[in-house]
Amino acid sequence: MTESPREVVLQVENLDLSFGATRALTGVSLEVRKGEILALIGPNGAGKTCMINCITGFYRPKAGSIRFGNREITRMAPHRIAELGIARTFQNIELFSGMSTLDNLMAARHMHLRSGILEQALYFGPAHRKEIEHRKRVEEIIDFLEIESIRKSTVATLSYGLRKRIDLGRALAMNPKLLLLDEPMAGLNVEEKEDLARFIVDIFEETQIPIVFIEHDMGVVMDIADRIVVFNFGYKIAEGIPEEISVNPEVTKAYLGEG
Repeated sequence: MTESPREVVLQVENLDLSFGATRALTGVSLEVRKGEILALIGPNGAGKTCMINCITGFYRPKAGSIRFGNREITRMAPHRIAELGIARTFQNIELFSGMSTLDNLMAARHMHLRSGILEQALYFGPAHRKEIEHRKRVEEIIDFLEIESIRKSTVATLSYGLRKRIDLGRALAMNPKLLLLDEPMAGLNVEEKEDLARFIVDIFEETQIPIVFIEHDMGVVMDIADRIVVFNFGYKIAEGIPEEISVNPEVTKAYLGEG
């Protein structure tokens, strides 16, 4: 008995993206399904981050469509896409370096603040209760990611590995329905990679939030991804489960540099 296909939460169809004469994405289609971890792999410059930037509204594709649930989001502003429940981390960490870990995570909660100006100014009643609720959620994330000891530390003073973990925490603080991770393991040592991979799997198992991640470490990809999409020179050249991708000759030639 074959397993019925999972519900599609994000649908990308025939996406084209260009920068002048340079084609970054050409006719790329993919889908993210409910309850899965999807890996995007490929050589540097293959179009992986461009895809995430299109999904999150940072880039506007020349052609094609992106649907999240029943909403067309192709030309929606980044803050509106975030409000719909798509959260991301960045390849180059984009934290508020002069603020504490706690303040960085609290900043990610701003879109959930619905108090009026007067309530916020006087800080009473519903505004105070909402502040307590947001702080509780942030403290849960701090405990989950095991960063209690640096909750009040200024981000600029922390190691790269810890800042990567805070970046993940900030995305979680947005209460996402879809989580996009752009090279979360980049620049980490072996122990830090193992820790972050564990956190990603724990997040998925606890929340069942679909996760899309870009990664060059094939060991990590093969260990945690349910499906893999392979990019090369702006094209999608393969898609499948890890066992299929690992023996795909086109992938081996383009990505692993063999054959």
